[in-house]
This record gives sequence, structure tokens and C-alpha cells, in this order.
Amino acid sequence: MNSVRLFNEYWFKTLSVVSKTSIKYSSFLKLYPFMGGVFSNSDPLFMISTQLIIYCINPSCNSPINPMGDSACASCQTPLVHRYLWATGSLSAQIPPGTKVADRYEVISHQIWLDTQPGLLPDVPEELPKEVISYLRLYQERLHLPQVYGFASYLEGDTTDILLLENVPIDETGNIYPTIVEAWEQATAVRQIYWLWQILQLWTPLSELGVSRSLLVVDNLRVQGWCVRLVELYETPADEKLSLKNLGECWQFWVSSAKASVAKGLQNIAQQMCETEVELEAINIQLNNLLLASAAELPLVLKVAGSTDIGPVMAQNEDACYPNALSELDEPLLPHLSIVCDGIGGHEGGEVASKLAVQSVKLQIRALLTEVTEQAVLVSPELLQEQLEASLRVINNLICARNNEQKRQGRERMATTIVMGVQVPQRVQTSTGWQSNNTHELYLANVGDSRAYWITRNYCQLLTVDDDVVTREVRFAKSLYRQALLRPDASALTQALGTRDAESLRLKVQRFIVEEDGILLLCSDGLSDNNWVEQSWQDYAIPVLTGKLTVEDAVRNWINLANEKNGRDNTSVVLTYYRVSPEYLVPVTPALPEEIIEAEIQEEPEEPEEQEEVEEPIIFIESSRSLQDLDLDLDLGLDLDLDLDLDTSQEPLPSPVIPRSLIRKPNRGKRLVRLGVVLALLVGGTSLGLFAWWQINPQGFQQMCRQFPQRVQQVCPPVK
Repeated sequence: MNSVRLFNEYWFKTLSVVSKTSIKYSSFLKLYPFMGGVFSNSDPLFMISTQLIIYCINPSCNSPINPMGDSACASCQTPLVHRYLWATGSLSAQIPPGTKVADRYEVISHQIWLDTQPGLLPDVPEELPKEVISYLRLYQERLHLPQVYGFASYLEGDTTDILLLENVPIDETGNIYPTIVEAWEQATAVRQIYWLWQILQLWTPLSELGVSRSLLVVDNLRVQGWCVRLVELYETPADEKLSLKNLGECWQFWVSSAKASVAKGLQNIAQQMCETEVELEAINIQLNNLLLASAAELPLVLKVAGSTDIGPVMAQNEDACYPNALSELDEPLLPHLSIVCDGIGGHEGGEVASKLAVQSVKLQIRALLTEVTEQAVLVSPELLQEQLEASLRVINNLICARNNEQKRQGRERMATTIVMGVQVPQRVQTSTGWQSNNTHELYLANVGDSRAYWITRNYCQLLTVDDDVVTREVRFAKSLYRQALLRPDASALTQALGTRDAESLRLKVQRFIVEEDGILLLCSDGLSDNNWVEQSWQDYAIPVLTGKLTVEDAVRNWINLANEKNGRDNTSVVLTYYRVSPEYLVPVTPALPEEIIEAEIQEEPEEPEEQEEVEEPIIFIESSRSLQDLDLDLDLGLDLDLDLDLDTSQEPLPSPVIPRSLIRKPNRGKRLVRLGVVLALLVGGTSLGLFAWWQINPQGFQQMCRQFPQRVQQVCPPVK
């Protein structure tokens, strides 16, 4: 039996080698018993042959085969990649689940395949077919669109290859996200509008490449929380001219069941698209106004923290960020601005460029927000995006000028990456008629490979696209993404601030609406390299969202992870926690029944039990309400640092101890009188407090009233 065991172990090691060659492992498994191998329940090959397997992506792993579903390789502890793909075309739709295609792809469900060998390059033809060009040209829209992975043949000798797509709306367990129709009725009013607004923004770029039909196929439009994502692209027939009328007809089925507060506005917009030759710009303005008025109904709370670290091996820190440990807590820009810069050019080069960029951004954004607050009407997204682009060009020219002054040439020229988030608090009249000071707009800009992520309890989304060689090759339709990753210069930057004249910069500023609780993570590549954000977000972000960890602690934890896992670079991390979930008033504690009062007085006092320490939650103030009562200093910009620092270091005063001999059972009549006095004081004090609130902040008082039941709302006083 020992000889059989040794024989089995020999062939198992052989299989590990076979898995790295072109030999098909499934054929090897079939031949294994006939070559003398004996299966037992504990044999690795027996377990592998009876369950789905996945290969480790580490090319030097000695035993790369693992059961599907494991998070890390049992041999080398490399994180296992479960890459789910979408197989396009009618042929793939006929392949039943459980089938293995090309000895590599497991068919999980209808057109959803799992690549069991994600470390290997998929099949790619020498000449890229026409059908993939639109995917490549639209790579900048990867937040909403899939990208081409490769091709696969179902049957040997079949000339029709199946196109495989990655970055598709499929979750980490292989389930496709719901369609807009399926999720529509459960969505909030602002989310319904937001979905339509995203579709409208995609209409022009998809129309220019002849694939706007993709936005009219209902099953093709999926939603991951706030984000609209397409399963695949459908080419518009040459003899079919699509217009906003076609889009409006598609929308009419949805807006008929929209939330009551926005249904009339959406129905009017859809009707205009169907019945008139309305311009896209006009529809865009109407939809945007409705979106902002609806979003402003929600409260908005922000908490931001950031830090930068030199790392375990670097001689100097070329990163810079805002805010950081040295930032003043009362700075006017907090918490509406966050920045991460990664300098290039060595000591007295990269660190100078990154710090210069941060300081320049702060000055320009302060001026921009001051200007926005002075406007009587809404500033359009297009104008704000233009202003942010102009700010980046100014920074670029400042660094270029410094390079020219110091006669820096070639690789000696200093430069910096940048990723920044700007939350613009515009004033707007909400859908229900009250004035709000925040439209919930978030603008993101990036140059280089510093990244921005949006993280909730359910998902982590990469919001930015790196400016590197891989992106350039894909965007110019020269190569597929997986092919480009194999280039030796794949991660080399194609642009950064300060390398050349500002006119040559290709900039993209994105606009988002904050309508759910989440974390905006900005980081340099010291953290994002090797996909550590995607692998760790659940452990580091969810505790913040659930109130178990402060934003400051999460920043430190993520930097420690970067130093441990990457460690060869500086690391900067800035987190902004956005909360829109409403805060409710704590109800007045009801008076206890007389019998309970008597029992409490008569009972002997018990020894207090030891209680677990409960971490104090972060204290926030809703900016959308509190700003109504603030006098803004427009010369200094918006003074929006609204976090309270409560001094909890002092020990509470001890409660006086009353001897039991002095406690007497009170007379029943006196007890009722005292109880009545206490209730009168409570009611009177509460009434005076609510009256004072109504006088000082009528809008905030009205917003609170809207959270009460309908009968209670009727007694609320009107807005003054």
C-alpha cells in the first residue's frame, strides 16, 4: 500500500507540472487510474476529480490546484482569483451549466463562465476583429461598460469563436446583478433619476461608435447599487437611425411607476423626448435639476482623514496628501476636499512637485467654492468640470515653469500624479419646496495612477482609470487589456502633472451624486498595487461604515497593510466617510407606572455589574442643515469643518450616595403630585425647546417634522 501511495504522490506532483504546460489536465485525470493510480477519499486527485478546481496565479507555485471557492492557495497563500466572464452570442447561450469549455472555462450559469486558469493569457487572434473595437475605444467608460477578455472555441475545429467579456456586472459569487426594471420599484426617488442621468451621459459616446442600441435593451442594463452597468455592447444596424425619441420610449415604461415625488417631472421629460425634436442639452439640464433637487432632500454628513507614510525602505517621502496629520481642524476646505499626490523625480523633485500641487489645489478650490456660494442659480456640471480642468492645467504649468527655471531635462524633470475629490455644496430648492445648502455633488479628477474607490457595505468600485501604457494601448485599439499587461512597460505612466505643456494633457473630470452611505478612498499606488484595495476593503472599510472603527484608525490600518504587502514605495491614503442615512430624534423616555416606581424604591440596591466598554461613535453634524445657521466668510472660502471634538477625558462627577435610612416610602397623593409636576416640566421644557428651534432654524425644524407620521405633521407650524 505504501508503494501505491508513493506512486500516487508522484503522479500528483507530475500533475502540478502538467498544469503549467499545454497538456490538458482533464485528459490526464482520465488516464490517471489506468497508469496505476489508486483513488481514495483522502487523495488530492480524488478530491480534485469530484469538485470544481481553480488554479493559483503564482507561476512559481509548486501545487497550483485548489478547490473553487477557497480564498487563498493552500500551497503558497497567494490570493485566488475568481474571474467571472460573460460569454456573448447565441452559441454560448446554448451551452448548459456544468460544461467545461476549452478545458479551462466552467459554465456556471446562462452565459456566465468562470476562468479556472486566470493566470494564463486567454486566446487572442493576431488581428483584432471589428466587433471588439468599440469596447476598446470606450475603455475610459469602464465603470459602466465591460471590456474584452479574449475568445474561446466551444468545439475543436469550430471557426466561430465566442467573445468573452470581463468587468461585467457579476458579483463575486457568480450571480449577475439585477436589471433596472427588476430594481426600479425598490429604488429611492433620487436613485431612479440618477440611473436615467447616467444612461443619458452614455448616449453620446455610444452613439458616436454606433452602439447606442445597447442602452435600449432592457436586460442589458444592470445596476450595482447606484451604478448603471452594461452586460455587453450591441451594434446599431446601419439602416436604423436611433435618436432621443427611442430612448424616451424606453424610459416611458419605467417613469410611469416612478416615486410620487419625481414621477411628474420624469414623465414630462420622457414625453418631450418622444414627441418633440428636443435637444440633448435641454433634456440634460432638466434631468440634472430634478436630480439635484431630489438629492438635496437627503441629509449629508462628511468625515475625512488622511495620512502619508514614507514606507519601510524608501529614503524620502515623495507623496503628499490633504488632509493630513498637520492639517488644521478648522480649515475652511474641510471636509469637502481630499487630495493624494505621488511625486516623480527623486529627492527635491518629486516631493517638491507633490507638495506644490497640493497647496495650489487648495488655493484654487477655495476660490472656486467661494464663487459657487455667491451664485443665485445652480452652476452646471459642465462649467464645474471645466473649472476643475483649468485648475489642473494651472498646476501643471506651475511645475513646468519650476522645471524650466532649474533647467531640468528628460527624466530629471519633476512631476506628480494627482487624484482629488471635491464635494460641491450648492444651494438648491428641494423637490418638496425647502431650501437646502447641499446638492450632494462629488467631482473626481485624476492624472497618473493614483486612484479613487467608492466603497459601501456591499461592494468596492474603482472610479478612476490609470494613465499608463496599458490604458493607452487599449484606448487606441492596439491591444486587449490582458495582452497589454504583459508588456515590460505596462505600468509606465503616459502623463503626469509637470512633464509637458498643459495643452497636451488629456483630462477627464467625473461627476457623481452621493445618495448612499459610503467611503471615498483616495490612495497612491503604494496601496493600490497588486490589487490590495480590492482584496482588503471588507476588513478595512466595513468597520467604519458600521461604526466600529474611526476614519483615522482605518487610514492607519490601510497604510500598515501597504507597508506590509507592498512596502517598496511611499503610501498615501485619504478617506472621506459620506453618510446620508437620516438621524432620528431620541424619543422622550415615558414615565414609569406607579407600581414600578414603588418597587424601585423598596428594593435593595444591587451591586453594579461590570459592563463592557463601548466605543463612542463618531460625532457628526449634518452640513445641509447646519450651514443654514452659519455666516460664511466668503473672503476665506467655505468654513465647513463641522466635526465636534468633545472632551471626554475628565472623569464624571460621582453621584451622591443617599443612606437607605433616609429613604422613605412617599405618600401616594404626594407621589402623584410630584409625578404630575415632573411631567409638566418635561412637556413644558420640550415645547419651549421645539419653539426655539422653530424660531432659529425653521427649515431644519420642517425637515424634522417630515419624519413624523402624517397626523403629527399636521400640527407642525408652517415655514416662516
